[in-house]
Amino acid sequence: MERVARVLGHVATAALWVAGTALVLMTGVIAAQVVFRYGLNSSLIWSEPFAVILMGWFIFLGAAVGIREGYHLSFDILIILLPPRAKLWLFSISDIAVTGFGVGMVWFGSQLAGSAWDIKLPSIGISGAIDFAPIVGGGVLIVLFSLERLARRAAGLPTQRFGDAPAEV
Repeated sequence: MERVARVLGHVATAALWVAGTALVLMTGVIAAQVVFRYGLNSSLIWSEPFAVILMGWFIFLGAAVGIREGYHLSFDILIILLPPRAKLWLFSISDIAVTGFGVGMVWFGSQLAGSAWDIKLPSIGISGAIDFAPIVGGGVLIVLFSLERLARRAAGLPTQRFGDAPAEV
C-alpha cells in the first residue's frame, strides 16, 4: 500500500504541476488576446479555443487531486454528529459514488471524444477530441484516487486531512 500511495502521490504532484502550468498559460494567452485586440487592433484567432482547452485541464486535474487530498467541498453537518465507525461508512459510500462518477466521466468523455475525432477545430487545426481529453484524463485520476482512498480506509490508514479517522477506531 505504501508503494501505491507513493506512486499516486507522484501522479497527483505531476497533475498539480500540469494544472498550474495550464492556469498560467491560459492567463498569458488571455492577456495576450486583450493586448492584441484592444492595443494592436488585431485578434489572435486561436486564443479562445486554446484557453478553453487549458481551462479544462486545470479544472479536471485539480478536481481529481482535490478528491485525493480530501479538499473537495462536502456537507459535514451529519458527519460531525456521528460516531467514528459510522463516519468511515459514510466516507466509503461517498468514495464509491465518486468512483462511479469518475467511471462515467471516462466512459462518456471517451464517447464525446470519439464523436469529435474527425472534426477539426478551425482556429487551431487540431481534432475536436482534444476538447474532451481533460474529461477523460480527470476521470481516470478520479477513479484511481477514489480507489486509493477506499483501499487506505480498508487498511486502517487515514485518507484525508480533515475529519477522517483510521478504520480501527
